[in-house]
Amino acid sequence: MRRHILIAAALMITTSAHAHNGVKDPEVMARMMAMEKIGAAFKTLVSMAKQDIPLHQAKARMARDTIVMQSGKINGLFESPATDPKSEALPTIWEDWADFSAKSGDLTKAGLALDFKDRAALVDTLAGVGLACKACHKNYRLKKD
Repeated sequence: MRRHILIAAALMITTSAHAHNGVKDPEVMARMMAMEKIGAAFKTLVSMAKQDIPLHQAKARMARDTIVMQSGKINGLFESPATDPKSEALPTIWEDWADFSAKSGDLTKAGLALDFKDRAALVDTLAGVGLACKACHKNYRLKKD
């Protein structure tokens, strides 16, 4: 089950990178760039968890720190309801700000809880990050076909 969550989250993040082309609003671009950094860090950790690349402590720590730092910026980045035709952010973010804020906090907590002392610990704790991403994307991100 956890492996499926990790794979699904990695696919969601990978496909979002193509959405940046043509974004005109700088606030929306800043959001997308932060999410892209989180996605890239998550993808690195997923690759380590799946043994596609070796578990490397320093790289895992950098990825964790990126997730924690960027997720800590989410509320500030989304404070203004800026829009852009390329944005995948749904208006429900601002309609239910308390829930959105809580979910971004959950991502930060999941990032802080990441344990990469070995592959098993990484797999166990990485699932929390994937679930936090999925919980927010489910309600606050435009669904793709």
